[in-house]
Amino acid sequence: MQELVHKAAVPDRVITPRGGWLSINWREIWRYRELLFFLTWRDVTIRYKQTALGILWAFIQPFLKMVVFSVIFGKLAGIDFGEGVPYAVGMYAGLLPWQFFSEALSRSSTSVVGSANLITKVYFPRLIVPLSSVGACLVDFAISFVILVGLMFYYDIPPALPILMVLPLIVMTVLAALGVGILLSSLNAAYRDFQHVVPFLLQIWMYVTPVIYPVNILPPGWRWMLLLNPMTGLVDAWRSAILGRPFAWGHLAASAGVTALVFVFGLYYFRKVESRFADIV
Repeated sequence: MQELVHKAAVPDRVITPRGGWLSINWREIWRYRELLFFLTWRDVTIRYKQTALGILWAFIQPFLKMVVFSVIFGKLAGIDFGEGVPYAVGMYAGLLPWQFFSEALSRSSTSVVGSANLITKVYFPRLIVPLSSVGACLVDFAISFVILVGLMFYYDIPPALPILMVLPLIVMTVLAALGVGILLSSLNAAYRDFQHVVPFLLQIWMYVTPVIYPVNILPPGWRWMLLLNPMTGLVDAWRSAILGRPFAWGHLAASAGVTALVFVFGLYYFRKVESRFADIV
């Protein structure tokens, strides 16, 4: 009898988390892909729900920014991208990836706290939450890209062979936004100060990224500081791809390296604290 009780008390199977310092179960995330799609679509619909213009805001906002920046920095300040490139095209080629990055970062940083009701009640891979926020911003990015096509057509700038780099640049920009967004979403879950820090951070970050000015406007001795910013090389590469210019491969390699480090560290920290999300959100 004691032997039967002893056998019944010993579990036949013990479930333990995956080992490793970066143990992301990508297969599990793939199994929950329908939930990822649902949360992504929910973010898109909620954003423009009960608005008169709806998803047209994704077109209006970048267009108005382009007009205002072109007047202030192109006409009044006289900033020039060189080689006869219209300021509106040169600036918007950098504004397009930056706007996606900033919007994705802003939304993903608050995604965990914003999904508290779901996280505390249902099990699913928590990484899906910031992933869906970044995915929803891709819809706005696609709409904003139409403005760039229109500008190139209006100013008679035909696409050249470097335009093929757009696809890998999109992937790199997504990884940059996701890496920082995952990290900030984890920090924001524990320290709500970050919901006030992120908007201020993005305002400063934009002006230390060559969005409204070319990289060569800075003295050579100061340019290395911009390369610590992962968006510097990406924005510069976007501009080269759109305008058909030679790429600054050193700048792009530096951005790729910083992006990889930030992405890996963001995943590591997220994985480290995600087990506490249900208790702290």
